[in-house]
Amino acid sequence: MALLHVDFFSDVLGMSMNMDVLLPQQTQGQIGMEGRAAQGKYKTMYLLHGMSDDQTIWQRWTSIERYVSSLGIAVVMPTTHLGFYTDTTYGMRYWTFLSQELPKICREFFPQMSAEREDTLAAGLSMGGYGAWKLGLGAGGTFGAAASLSGALDMVDDFKRNVEAAVEESDRVALFRGIFGSAQALEGSDNDLLALAERLASGGKELPRLYAWCGTEDFLYQGNLRAWEHVKNLGYDLTCEQSAGDHQWKYWDEKIQDVLRWWLGTDVDLQ
Repeated sequence: MALLHVDFFSDVLGMSMNMDVLLPQQTQGQIGMEGRAAQGKYKTMYLLHGMSDDQTIWQRWTSIERYVSSLGIAVVMPTTHLGFYTDTTYGMRYWTFLSQELPKICREFFPQMSAEREDTLAAGLSMGGYGAWKLGLGAGGTFGAAASLSGALDMVDDFKRNVEAAVEESDRVALFRGIFGSAQALEGSDNDLLALAERLASGGKELPRLYAWCGTEDFLYQGNLRAWEHVKNLGYDLTCEQSAGDHQWKYWDEKIQDVLRWWLGTDVDLQ
């Protein structure tokens, strides 16, 4: 595969941004690896990071390049800072950047990336799991599927735990208020995944395929259970899995392989 480190300017955010991109390459002579190029346009996975990380983290802590090298797909790993994939109350439009500007930029830079929704997946962990489901539910014209690993799927509950239950002002309280405002502003808005899923289901539009995994010892586990039950009751095609585990990379490295099999087919050969 080819690994590209891309620095570019975002008009939406008014600043330079970064993304790492994996592109298919047909190879035969590389020791221990075989690369495969796609026939036609590339299916593309947008792979999102969590709160403490950036665009490099999936390469540093998983074998994502090795897993996809024989699949003929592209992987876009953007940095989105601590914006929670949201147009924040302090004026930074991370949601608009991610859902509208970034796919357009990627397809201009890399014309072989497919523009079809069924060829485009959003996936991520923790904060990125929230962002991935938000792309599937809120930008369904672009993303036909979304996968969350240990995702913050019940953001209203997370906000209340991080902000309203805080006994004193802290950096975490200021962060969540700066992103979402108040609990009243968050609940029922497009930043509330449960409400977003309900509006989409009642709107007559095509629904995304959804995947989720969360460890039973994860602090986000109960929120995942609530979100899974909610979208299943709304009629979404949801594959949800749980197993022993908490909030760490040894599980996400394993489960991103399951995401690829779920999206592309159980018979895919991951190196």
